[in-house]
Amino acid sequence: MKITGKKIINLSCLFLFSAFVGISFKTGFIPGQKIGNNFISFSLEMLKILPCAFVLIGIFEVWVKKEKVEKHLGKSSGFMAYIWMVLFAGTTVGGLYVAFPVAYSLHSKGAKLGAVFTYIAASGICRVPMTLFEASFMGIKFSVIRLVVSIPLVILSSMILGHYLEKKDYRLTTVE
Repeated sequence: MKITGKKIINLSCLFLFSAFVGISFKTGFIPGQKIGNNFISFSLEMLKILPCAFVLIGIFEVWVKKEKVEKHLGKSSGFMAYIWMVLFAGTTVGGLYVAFPVAYSLHSKGAKLGAVFTYIAASGICRVPMTLFEASFMGIKFSVIRLVVSIPLVILSSMILGHYLEKKDYRLTTVE
């Protein structure tokens, strides 16, 4: 295994964080203890969501044909691709933790960039459970107004950004 500078930096940060949290618990430093507890809570929450999400993404990769994605979400799909992405994002569970891997999978199967951007943005603002929760606190009128204003702006900005990047021949790179 080759140890690079990036790995040394990552390991150093992990060691420093662990040392900080450990010392905080040893000395009774309350902010450090809260940081440690929040980190553990967040990590456990991610362990509940991410394995299921990655299994579903794997199933998507195997079962959904590239031609089907290209037909409905590709360059020749038209405006309906954006509507499909808003509807799909509304059913996404797990927020953006799940949305980014799904977006990468959609793009690798042939979805145009604008549709992928719409999916990511709509995953942050249009999820059904989040909207129901919001409506219970802020009221249905507020939620409807927010969605009516947000969705067209998401679609418009995604179309513009997607068109601009495709014109510049943007390519997604993989991280190793």
